[in-house]
Amino acid sequence: MTVIGHIKLPAVLENLMAITACVTTAAAAAGFSARRIGDMELVLEESVTNVFKYASPGNPGEIDITCTLGEGEFTIEIRDPGREFDITKLPDPDLGQHISERPIGGLGAYIIKRISDDVSYRRLPGLNILTLVFKREFKKQ
Repeated sequence: MTVIGHIKLPAVLENLMAITACVTTAAAAAGFSARRIGDMELVLEESVTNVFKYASPGNPGEIDITCTLGEGEFTIEIRDPGREFDITKLPDPDLGQHISERPIGGLGAYIIKRISDDVSYRRLPGLNILTLVFKREFKKQ
């Protein structure tokens, strides 16, 4: 895998545009379609907004994002020093239930898991690492 983009900034909402620009520029340079880049933007926004809002309330720390390119895959790795949060363990929302009856939360995590081709999480001491993989063509059913 080759690193084709990297950005490290304070984990605050004001940096969302700079983070998105870094990732989309790298994906475009790697030849990904506008549709797949749009998928990446949506997933990235959901992921980093969760970090901004919940990872370290009152003390945002930094968010560190690295983009790599492998065999037809674009990988976004998001690192933050916030509290432990494994998105892969969240249950999917019951989409058959009326929206007024569903508990608040979880829809963003569902979108991240459905649009990304692979989502993984690991925890190192004091560090969350969320890895999002996108293939050139959307393959999930």
